[in-house]
Amino acid sequence: MIRRGECHLPEIVLDRASTVPLHRQIYSQIKQAVRGGCFPNGARLPSTRVLAKLLRVSRNTVLAAYDDLAADDLLRPRRGSGMRVCHGAAPAMNLSGIAQVIREAGYPAKVLAIEDSDGNPLYLRV
Repeated sequence: MIRRGECHLPEIVLDRASTVPLHRQIYSQIKQAVRGGCFPNGARLPSTRVLAKLLRVSRNTVLAAYDDLAADDLLRPRRGSGMRVCHGAAPAMNLSGIAQVIREAGYPAKVLAIEDSDGNPLYLRV
């Protein structure tokens, strides 16, 4: 017997005539719902396939929205369990902590930006 947790479905209304891409519309509406407290921490959102079918959009559209939400630390993927709402805020860091992170990352003091023959940017660490 497979038990499935309750899936929270946000109310998403798409304006197909808008100049805003569909994935950004999905992103902003889920973001607003998460930040507004409509979902408990750890709530499971529908799979990309299910949400794409419900919204009548490509699965890639939903994937792009979920990826952006994960990048903003509003959702966390859980292997085999879908996307989960994450209310955890990033820990505060003082300025000396930021400077240390930058040093440890090997952030260059100077970057030389040039373009190749096709116009693609190339960045050289100096």
